[in-house]
Amino acid sequence: MFEQLKKEVYKANIELVKKGLVLYTWGNVSAIDEERKYIVIKPSGVDYDEMTSEDMVVVDMDGNVVEGKYRPSSDTKSHLEIYKAFINTHAVAHTHSTYATSYSQAAKGIIPMGTTHADYFYGEIPCTRALLSDEIKNDYELNTGKVIIETFLGKDYNAIPACLVRNHGPFTWGDNAMEAVFHSVVLEEIAKMAFITEKVNKDIQSINKLLLDKHFKRKHGQSAYYGQTK
Repeated sequence: MFEQLKKEVYKANIELVKKGLVLYTWGNVSAIDEERKYIVIKPSGVDYDEMTSEDMVVVDMDGNVVEGKYRPSSDTKSHLEIYKAFINTHAVAHTHSTYATSYSQAAKGIIPMGTTHADYFYGEIPCTRALLSDEIKNDYELNTGKVIIETFLGKDYNAIPACLVRNHGPFTWGDNAMEAVFHSVVLEEIAKMAFITEKVNKDIQSINKLLLDKHFKRKHGQSAYYGQTK
């Protein structure tokens, strides 16, 4: 069942390791099927060196395992909430990468300071509020997903495919598993640049809106002209 999707999700999880975004078992990637009835996700706590595509777990939209010998990632309910709310999203990645997680722990969003940020994220990468005590005690992972959705009320999740969960770490998403990972890689590099920039200039402000528009829209949307015609 969903053998091709399992291979894609497996490769995307391994890409997190190759790009240096995860240590040990700190991270996960999932993808949803075309009918949006099932997701394929990394198994919980299985070492990347021992994992194969056959170890990927298939769950339904209620989180029930329908295929797989392992338990799914402990973050599965967070992923499911994102899929339910962000209907154009086809894959989700979660890491504890150093710089992005540092902003999460500092409870601080990442404002667009330069064109590298503007090329991929159309505005501030937001940080969620802190979860309430009841939200931590009851359905913690589900509420983690819900607080991401709450944070994006009035925001365009397609234009800003990333969120920092306060005291936790980053989640990113995309059109497929590799794109979700790509956004995690770019986010980590942007977070690193932002950290250094704030050290150099503690009074740094957001990039000029005109320059933000120019760099984002030359890569995204109907007026995009970056790269080659497909």
